[in-house]
Amino acid sequence: MQLGLDERRSGIVCVDNYQARGRHKSEVVIATLSSAIQELVDVQAQADPKFQSTFLYARISARAVREALITEKGYDETQLPSRQTTGAILNRMGYRLKKLKKQNR
Repeated sequence: MQLGLDERRSGIVCVDNYQARGRHKSEVVIATLSSAIQELVDVQAQADPKFQSTFLYARISARAVREALITEKGYDETQLPSRQTTGAILNRMGYRLKKLKKQNR
């Protein structure tokens, strides 16, 4: 309310940079993350056998992708996003993760 009153009094319209607020996606913060994930997952990805969707099915888990980023690509564990966020990044990139079945023993 105060901003509107100040704009009216001065005649100058204040421009708000609303889009710059909030937390940025991990792919934006770490610029090389998307390409590194793509290099790791493309080797293990396969298309939908029935061609009903455009998604690629990754035969690798989000945990395995995160561990490969640390061991193979040299990322620091503290700078990488969590396992859940890594899975979300894979989904945004067009990959669907393999569902692991638990074995009954």
